Amino acid sequence: MKLTINCKIHFKRGRNGRRRLIEGEEPASSPVNPGNIPRVSKLMALAIKLEKLVNTGKVRDYADLARLGKVSRARITQIMNLLLLAPDIQEEILFLPRTVKGRDPICERDLRPIAAIPHWNRQRKIWVSMLKERVTPR
Repeated sequence: MKLTINCKIHFKRGRNGRRRLIEGEEPASSPVNPGNIPRVSKLMALAIKLEKLVNTGKVRDYADLARLGKVSRARITQIMNLLLLAPDIQEEILFLPRTVKGRDPICERDLRPIAAIPHWNRQRKIWVSMLKERVTPR
């Protein structure tokens, strides 16, 4: 007696990279946007997350963050100083366009002198001029 079963299957990566056999059609993959998220956008998001950890008491202070992240306290300070930027600038940094080719137009080092300015209106003027010269419109 011969038995034939027809069904759709696909493979999916499980734990430890092992492939698993899954019954049914493979789900449609979502389209991937071209390019990379700018590093400064990732650092801005990290600074927001780390500040939340300190404020909720999950981490005692920046020195603990440095130990946990295996970076120097100076580097943590540089990253956390992004929070000194005006809120609207922080938001723009989070939503900078993806870098399709070449280097990111804005890096964290470019933002250090802006973050050191205590007046948000002055920060905004410098930020706008920096964007005009470095970031091309979409």
